[in-house]
Amino acid sequence: MPSPLQKARQDPESMKARILAAARRIFGRFGFHGATTRIIAQEVGIDISTLYYHWGDKNDLYQAVIYDISDDLGRQLARVEKKIHGRPLAERLDIALGMMTDYLFEHPEVSNLILLRYFSKTRAELTWDHKVPEFASGIARSMGLAGEDGPVSTEAKMRVMGMMMAIYNFVAGEEFLRSMLDTDQETYRSQAKQTLRFLLIPAFVQDQEQRRGSAPADDT
Repeated sequence: MPSPLQKARQDPESMKARILAAARRIFGRFGFHGATTRIIAQEVGIDISTLYYHWGDKNDLYQAVIYDISDDLGRQLARVEKKIHGRPLAERLDIALGMMTDYLFEHPEVSNLILLRYFSKTRAELTWDHKVPEFASGIARSMGLAGEDGPVSTEAKMRVMGMMMAIYNFVAGEEFLRSMLDTDQETYRSQAKQTLRFLLIPAFVQDQEQRRGSAPADDT
C-alpha cells in the first residue's frame, strides 16, 4: 500500500501534495519547533482536521518533508554527477558549484532544513542523519577524493561537508547577508557563486596537485 508521501508524489495536484508543499515552506522557514500544523493548514487554506486526516500529527508531516527533501537532494546530486563525470577536477567543481547553488537558491527550504537539523534537536530519528554520509561519500568519489569502490576517508568526507556547508550558509543566509551587503537578489546570487568558486576550486585543485607531487615515483 502506498505511503502518504508516495501518494502525494503520484498526484501533485492532490490535497496531500498541497499540504506537503506548504509544510516544506513552513518547516524550512521556522524549523520543527517554530512551525505548527495550524500555520501549515492556514497556508493551504484548510481546516487543521483535514491536515491531520491526510498526514497525521506534526512529527509525521515533518518526517515526510525530510524524506521528500532528502530524495530531491539525492536526485539533484545524481544529475550533477552525470554532468561532471570524467571531466578535470577544476571543471567538475565549477559545474557542480553552479548547479548546486542554482538548485538550492530555487529550493531554499532544503538548505534551511539541513542547517536547522544540524543545530536543533527533535525527538524524531530521521533518515537524513544516515543519508548525509552517503551523499558526502558520493561527492568525494565524483571529485576524485576517493576511489570508485571501497571506503571513503573521514578526511575526504569532511572536506565535502565543508564545501556543502559553505553553499548552505550562503543560501540560507541570503536575506540576512543581502541586507548587510545592501545588494539585490540577482547580484547576491551571482556573487555567492563566484565567491564559492574563488574559495573552493583553488583549494581542491592545489590539494590534488600536492598529492600527485608527493606520490612515490614509479621505478619501472
